[in-house]
Amino acid sequence: MLPLLLSAALANPPAALSTSAFADGGPIPKPYTCQGGDRVPPLTWSGLPTGAKSVALIIEDPDAPDPAKPQRVWVHWVLYDLPVDAGIPDGGPLPSGAQAGQNDWKKQTYGGPCPPIGRHRYFHRLFALDVPPGTLKFAAPPTAAELRVAMGGHVLGEATLLGTYQKE
Repeated sequence: MLPLLLSAALANPPAALSTSAFADGGPIPKPYTCQGGDRVPPLTWSGLPTGAKSVALIIEDPDAPDPAKPQRVWVHWVLYDLPVDAGIPDGGPLPSGAQAGQNDWKKQTYGGPCPPIGRHRYFHRLFALDVPPGTLKFAAPPTAAELRVAMGGHVLGEATLLGTYQKE
């Protein structure tokens, strides 16, 4: 039984999310933060599960407002309808057809790390979905919570990229 499980795992490796801007678990450079202009970081994904037809991305900080006493998860970016064969170039723009949801600043744009105190963690979560772009419908730009509900039953795989930031 073990060889069969191992063989299946090797045949369909987990999805990967990466950036050329920082190492997984490392500090996010200033240009991609509120102290440097909130430039969109370059993101690429690979190894999506067979059957993936679109991708969604949520970037969030679980350490808000103070990592010593976190009180909420702060959402920095919500994207969906991303093509499976695209990425996001340094500074943008988004791939054709990509849709932006609403972050916790009530905006449909990338909001870079801007912690009020301490070093925060920023989880970039990629979701490989079994539905093509244009399938998930919303009356208004969705929040991260609304997107997660709509993705229910459609997530084939996930990948996470972690960055950290503390204001200078």
